[in-house]
Amino acid sequence: MNIDDVRKTAFAMPLTSPAFPPGPYRFLNREYLIIAYRTDPEALRRVVPEPLEVAEPIVKYEFIRMPDSTGFGDYCESGQVIPVRFNGQAGQYTHAMYLNDGPPIYGGRELWGFPKKLAQPSLAVHKDALVGALDYGPLRVATGVMGYKHTALDHAAVLEALALPNFLLKIIPHVDGSPRILELVDYRLEDVVLKSAYTGPASLDLRPHALAPVAELPVREIVSATHILADITLGLGKVVYDYLA
Repeated sequence: MNIDDVRKTAFAMPLTSPAFPPGPYRFLNREYLIIAYRTDPEALRRVVPEPLEVAEPIVKYEFIRMPDSTGFGDYCESGQVIPVRFNGQAGQYTHAMYLNDGPPIYGGRELWGFPKKLAQPSLAVHKDALVGALDYGPLRVATGVMGYKHTALDHAAVLEALALPNFLLKIIPHVDGSPRILELVDYRLEDVVLKSAYTGPASLDLRPHALAPVAELPVREIVSATHILADITLGLGKVVYDYLA
């Protein structure tokens, strides 16, 4: 393969059999359980990178079921998202994500800079409760529970929240171990078709784990819980701050 062919062909590793296909990436019947909780403000400030600013001491713990995703297949993820402000605009920063499928881990890290690690999340209905769980190896790290579809939510308000900018810290190391790419990335959810949105009573239990430290943002008070079913396209990002410039 000559140099021009390499340039034309290269999209993702490995060169001749990329671990994920080019986008766009459409998700059908993407199901969320989002439990917002109040936490320690100092703990938040330790993990949110400038120039992002902590908006309030709130964390959104997410369990997401993705049964039909172009290029990525059928998988689950779980993690923490933090409301922030950037240049005065409200948005949210993805602090941690744990997945059970290789291609969306590779694609999420390489394309956008999602902080994805391999683990075993799940989201399912158990009789009258929607239950999200995250296991890292043999240990249970997180358990979220919400009463199933107790109260319908206003779709306009949910769509407004889904339209907020999302921020990621993309880190790609150089071959000598130093950072080669260190950027703040802004991405959006596009072409959202909201199918249902409900709330209900909720609980969230986070357990300490050295390699999945979700409990370092401790639960002080449950603020809200949201159960969403939607079709979305995961938009490609843009760089809004270069730490190495």
